Amino acid sequence: MADSGEQALPALLGSEDPAIYTIHRAKGASPYVVLADHAGQQVPRSLQGLGLPQAELDRHIGWDIGIAGVTRALSERLDAWAIEQTYSRLLIDCNRPLASPTLMPEVSDGTAIPGNAGLSDAQRQQRIDAIHAPYHARIEAELSARASAHRPTLLVMMHSFTPAMNGMQRPWHAGVLYHRDTRFAHALLQALRDEGDLVVGDNEPYSVSSTSDYAVPVHGEGRGLVHVELEIRQDLIADAAGQHAWAERLARVFGALELQLTAL
Repeated sequence: MADSGEQALPALLGSEDPAIYTIHRAKGASPYVVLADHAGQQVPRSLQGLGLPQAELDRHIGWDIGIAGVTRALSERLDAWAIEQTYSRLLIDCNRPLASPTLMPEVSDGTAIPGNAGLSDAQRQQRIDAIHAPYHARIEAELSARASAHRPTLLVMMHSFTPAMNGMQRPWHAGVLYHRDTRFAHALLQALRDEGDLVVGDNEPYSVSSTSDYAVPVHGEGRGLVHVELEIRQDLIADAAGQHAWAERLARVFGALELQLTAL
């Protein structure tokens, strides 16, 4: 029974707020399954943009610029099931464990997030229950259904990164990220470097750990799936032309790797 002093929180999501995810190619025949945790930049109307001007939500702190377009186009070209998460990573970062200090950051790349300051346990749990938990439950449901049907699954986590961070220009066009399981990552790293026109980071500009990431440890390693996390530099995919060019390249590379990876 609730304490008489407790106040029920107003609903986080209202009828005018968009769904928390979009599924592409729900019946896709490909073994590839594509996740885009940071595809969107939406904030529930009830939170008034987290107290930020739209220009801040449009920055890399608000979402992975360009990755939604790449994910949609790649899903279409591969005929692959894909999920695109709608809400800003500033509201709740769906690629963070629940204990992560950056799950609902109070500051991101020097910008204070007023709507995240001093959140109560109840407010934090509300965001987890409304966004993080159902998003990952949908992924789990798809992966479980594929396992039950004995369908091969090659899991790809799609992200993008800002060209400059902390005053440093980043030279990589893309980065291949992994934790303990290197099967997909090493094959993809070599394939992208073999393209001849790319600088590709090996666990750069980020690396993966069980304390900093969610999808790789839980959906990839937790299920023993062949998986990889891919980062693309945002200036390369900021417009539709760049997004489609990268989707074409990745569809070709993933297609060439498919038999090798499904045999692992």
